[in-house]
Amino acid sequence: MSQAHFEGKYEVELKYRLQDREAFLNQLRRLPHQIMLEDNVEFDRYYDTEKGCLAKEEKYLILREMRPSGIKLWIVKGPGDKQCQATRIDNIDSAAAMLENLGYDVVLRLTKTRSIYFIDQYHVTVDTLNGLGDFAELAIMTDDEAQLADFERGLISLAEQLGLSEDDRETASYRELVLTS
Repeated sequence: MSQAHFEGKYEVELKYRLQDREAFLNQLRRLPHQIMLEDNVEFDRYYDTEKGCLAKEEKYLILREMRPSGIKLWIVKGPGDKQCQATRIDNIDSAAAMLENLGYDVVLRLTKTRSIYFIDQYHVTVDTLNGLGDFAELAIMTDDEAQLADFERGLISLAEQLGLSEDDRETASYRELVLTS
């Protein structure tokens, strides 16, 4: 796995609703790519205080466990949609206990099946969420805030190569989609 794909303080991400998952994957396979993992199941636990202090500040604290890969992550998103940081952790149960000891509660559980591919400096995730459908996320992480607009243009170009259009764009987060479904 190329850990460099997931390093940085900022994330540029474009999400698309897939009309035909297999057609999208066939298009992806036509481009030079690397496979990080396929059909991994991710279990996300979103934490917040009883009063929703983090959500009010557009911040999200997530513990993610991935199977069968065994990857465990501590993720902080926000404020806003451009900042995202993640770090691997060894003991997710201990991390959960520490958060609960600090007064955080699980406010949402989200499960998805995810495959991750690398195309150049970008990563492409293909997600299936029960009841919501199939999605593709095209993203890049960076510490260079000045590069965000250029990276977004690059992701739009990649989306076009993958047969995705602006009509397929999904601007709501999975969290928002789950809460409004």
